[in-house]
Amino acid sequence: METPRVAVIGHGYWGKNLARNFFQLGALGAVCDADASRASAVAEQYPGVTFVSDSEALLRHADIDAVAIATPAATHYEMVKQALRAGKDVFVEKPLALATAQGAELVRMAREQRRILMVGHLLRYHPAVTQLKRLIDGGALGKLYYLYSNRLNLGRFRTEENILWSFAPHDVSVMLYLLNEMPERVAAHGGNYLHTQIADTTITVLAFPSGVQGHIFVSWLHPYKEHRLVVVGSEGMAIFADTELEHKLRILRQPVEWRERMPVPRLTEAQPVSFEAVEPLRVECQHFLECLATRRTPETDGEEALRVLQVLEACQQSLNQNGEPIAIAPAPKPAYFAHETAVIDQPCEIGEGTRIWHFSHVMQNARIGKNCNIGQNVFVASGVVVGDNVKIQNNVSLYTGVVLEDDVFCGPSMVFTNVINPRSHISRKAEYKPTLVKRGATLGANCTIVCGTTIGRYAFVGAGAVVTRDVPDYALVTGVPARITGWMCQCGVRLHFKPREDAEYATCTHCGAYYRKEGENVQEVSK
Repeated sequence: METPRVAVIGHGYWGKNLARNFFQLGALGAVCDADASRASAVAEQYPGVTFVSDSEALLRHADIDAVAIATPAATHYEMVKQALRAGKDVFVEKPLALATAQGAELVRMAREQRRILMVGHLLRYHPAVTQLKRLIDGGALGKLYYLYSNRLNLGRFRTEENILWSFAPHDVSVMLYLLNEMPERVAAHGGNYLHTQIADTTITVLAFPSGVQGHIFVSWLHPYKEHRLVVVGSEGMAIFADTELEHKLRILRQPVEWRERMPVPRLTEAQPVSFEAVEPLRVECQHFLECLATRRTPETDGEEALRVLQVLEACQQSLNQNGEPIAIAPAPKPAYFAHETAVIDQPCEIGEGTRIWHFSHVMQNARIGKNCNIGQNVFVASGVVVGDNVKIQNNVSLYTGVVLEDDVFCGPSMVFTNVINPRSHISRKAEYKPTLVKRGATLGANCTIVCGTTIGRYAFVGAGAVVTRDVPDYALVTGVPARITGWMCQCGVRLHFKPREDAEYATCTHCGAYYRKEGENVQEVSK
């Protein structure tokens, strides 16, 4: 598979870093910047890479698969919209937009056009943050009390956005990631020193439903650079100091002990925590390329960016109201249940009452109906359609081209295919053959359904059978290859037909349903 070609739009302070990484990953197709004087530097640094000064012209290049936007935040909304309209996948630096409504519009556009939309929340890809998440989820810090972060520097003053929108998105994104919940209210105070209408410093408090609090202090009017995050829990404290040269992540275990029912500090030295030494931006760019190739949803997709925007807007509202606490409405709960280990790639459709269990994966653009039960370790590929009241047992993979109508039962570890003559070194995505399983059919444990076949209504495929041709309605098939060995009622009881003058007839001994059979054509009829 060829590496996608990415164009970086904006070759300024941060765009240079994006261009460097995409070039080193063999994916940089073009650089676009309004300052045409940068063309010579781009040509020298990135031999063979096209320089364009007009972004609209760049978006017409058919050989560019995606764009990475590193322009000022105030331009993100329009730039992303133009790129999506041009049919390009998009990586955009934070924030996605300067208003939640604008961000929601971009997310909707990306979903409708089936484009990748990824937002550059860089710290989500920092190996130290990934390791910190593992520590928290593994209980190393015990019950969490609070988090606080400092993101301080001197300079890079902005006029199109204040410090809250410039620096705080990183910290908001990380806190939402570490806690896996949205705050229920926020309060923000700030100081406008260099510009009367632009905050240079802000202090924000986030209150989460679990009782954890988050404190964020950001400033571009500070005598030294500091990026620090501290997580405090009942069993330990973690310190992530990104500006340190070494030991960026440390943990202090059991910092408090109780004596005579009183807390007493237990002073010990914080121990360094090891993690992979790799540039976070390299990880982020590589993740974007993988999403382009596989069409999977990015870790920091548009939906995640919208949550960050919602928090930032509430903080800005509080800032405008002199620190008045602002409530954040909880997100509506999905009408379906998905276990915390399940992966649900958006956009996809999942009906009300459906349950998705441990380690299952539903890819984007899959459709699952109402009241289904998706067992453990089930894979549902993009484009798969599942009807209502379908039961899929453990270890089943539904590949692109599979359609299950209502009331279908898939037994444990049964197998679908979608290519007749697969080869590892040959791509045959254009040759996928559809498989249709009609209403009420049962596919027994460990059976195999070769692609291009249709399983009839209320048919019953025995355990271990290999189906290589269409199965009629109500047929019972067993063996390798599967052959018709009987007939089944809708309720799952075997039918015994008796000949009469015009055809064969059977009455179900369990439910009383009455059937007529002529050759391999079975129909339920009235007596």
